Amino acid sequence: MELPVIQNKIHEIRGFRVMFDFDLAALYNVQNRRLREAVKRNNERFPGDFMFELTKQEWLEVVANCDNLPENAKFSPVTPFAFTQEGVAMLSGILRSPIAIQVNINIMRAFVAIRQFALLHSNTTQEIEKLKKQVNALFNDVESLGKEQEDYDKQFDDIYLALADLASKNKQLNKPRNPIGFYVKKES
Repeated sequence: MELPVIQNKIHEIRGFRVMFDFDLAALYNVQNRRLREAVKRNNERFPGDFMFELTKQEWLEVVANCDNLPENAKFSPVTPFAFTQEGVAMLSGILRSPIAIQVNINIMRAFVAIRQFALLHSNTTQEIEKLKKQVNALFNDVESLGKEQEDYDKQFDDIYLALADLASKNKQLNKPRNPIGFYVKKES
């Protein structure tokens, strides 16, 4: 399984980066129902920061915002489990097939790659905040100039009317004149 495919299945909910049970079941090549049963049998291994079940409202928001969800998951009457990186690691102790182990290794690599990307671009977040402050300052300046802008608008309107008047006079002065003389028709 390639890292970009796995990275596309990682979502951010409640401030955690998580993977849904149906995506994990597909990656591990097991039925989602069996994965959920295994988790419920080993519930003590999955505290709230390892795994949680989405509320109906959260699930509706995810369905509305994500277009890469499988159709059968979108309309499921059961809300999915969301597994954090630690929860996915804990699944490796429950699901022991060779496919599960290999997929789990790749999932851990995907989570690490996303964390490294976030660390490398943390300065970007600070720069964005700085730019937001600058934009807000500019916006406040523009608002304070709003009153002066009304005077400028009136002056521009006056200038526009004067230019329109000059343009109409110019049209009258540059009207094509009727030529003097007569027109001779050439015979062929």
